[in-house]
Amino acid sequence: MITIATPPEQRVLLSNISWQLYESLLAELGNQRSSRIAYHQNKLEIMVPLPEHENRNRQIDRLIVALIEELNLEYNPFGSMTIKKRQKSAGKEPDSCYYIQNEAKVRGKIELDFDRDPPPDLALEIDITSSSLNQFDLYADLGVPEIWRYDGRSIKFYRLQNGEYAECNFSIAFPILPTTKVNEFIDRCQNIGTTAAVRELREWAKHQSN
Repeated sequence: MITIATPPEQRVLLSNISWQLYESLLAELGNQRSSRIAYHQNKLEIMVPLPEHENRNRQIDRLIVALIEELNLEYNPFGSMTIKKRQKSAGKEPDSCYYIQNEAKVRGKIELDFDRDPPPDLALEIDITSSSLNQFDLYADLGVPEIWRYDGRSIKFYRLQNGEYAECNFSIAFPILPTTKVNEFIDRCQNIGTTAAVRELREWAKHQSN
């Protein structure tokens, strides 16, 4: 029997795309779709996530929500909403994004205007196959303070400093959380199941916050 490996992500890159065409494409495709669209400096990338991508996205989201609840933080999840700034020629749909530090500034809002509203405090990027766009430059133009990037093997944290992202060992949103704990959690999800892994994480967080 021949086994055909399915790539974890499928990407298409288009060049010489105007901002008007980008916005028209977003409007035409609507929000009820699985694809993610990124736009930067007249280049547009369409990515279709496959099971591994979405599985890791959902698992890490469970970790984030569990930590928020255990640490008694307020938050506002916006999933893969479009973050865009025309003046920067930049638009991005994270795999997941969250308001934590700035939650009060967007509380109760359904539609956001990023000329006035702050960007999400934390964006999760599942990048199992490398993007053709420079995601760090794109996120920097959007002003997102923190990125968690999972490359199919491990997760890394990045914080925005002076217009560039610097790798860091601990999260800005969760100062008690090192990258090693997130990687351990992902492994535990595979070995004992997500519910059991979340239960372990909650116990760990309780001891950290005491």
